[in-house]
Amino acid sequence: MCRHLAYLGPPVTLADCVLHQPHSLLHQSWAPADMRGGGTINADGFGIGWLAGDVARRYRRDVPMWSDASLPDLAASISSGAILAAVRSATAGMPVTEPACAPFVEGTAMFSHNGVVDGWPASLAPLARALPPAVLMGLDAPTDSAFLWALVREHLRAGSSAASALSDVAAAVLARAPRSRLNLLLNDGRQIVATTVSHSLWVKQGEGSVTVSSEALDPGEPGWQPVPDRALVEATASQYEIHHV
Repeated sequence: MCRHLAYLGPPVTLADCVLHQPHSLLHQSWAPADMRGGGTINADGFGIGWLAGDVARRYRRDVPMWSDASLPDLAASISSGAILAAVRSATAGMPVTEPACAPFVEGTAMFSHNGVVDGWPASLAPLARALPPAVLMGLDAPTDSAFLWALVREHLRAGSSAASALSDVAAAVLARAPRSRLNLLLNDGRQIVATTVSHSLWVKQGEGSVTVSSEALDPGEPGWQPVPDRALVEATASQYEIHHV
């Protein structure tokens, strides 16, 4: 599977957000604490996305995060108030390539999927028929995560809220592939929205900031709250709500 995080709040460096916490995403790439049977390490690539003005930028590689010697300097030189990052553990049979790594982006939206679609790709063929051919031809990669992003993106383009887009896509996928793992995560610079289906997620409200992460980044610090399974998180820099779905 994967590990991912999203941050909203005062600008911080990518390094402080992703690399320097006691149980940072970097640490989780080789020593995750709660994969729940979805793999052992996250060595099949990574990506970091951030808002620069009103455009999401990203840096992705198809190598383990710990092996990228350029990342520490790059991450220390970029600051943002909206960040989404992920480390990847590729599902057997799916490609290990840079375009397969989250975040997937459009405009201000940054998206990641932690999990797997059961029975992929046949199980979601009915959902594919509803997408324009050009969307299917333009997928970042032939993976379940890239397809989920295409579904979410179509909902957003049609005017759905981020919460509705994620919850509707999760429901549609589970109706056809009920054993799927669907922790979906979206950060658009105004809010963070996430779902939990069969994977771990934590949330921490700071002073004018919020972090949503697969695992607590500083487990010894108070404030981290686990998100229950089958839940939807809606968070801004000042507050968050958890809804059962």
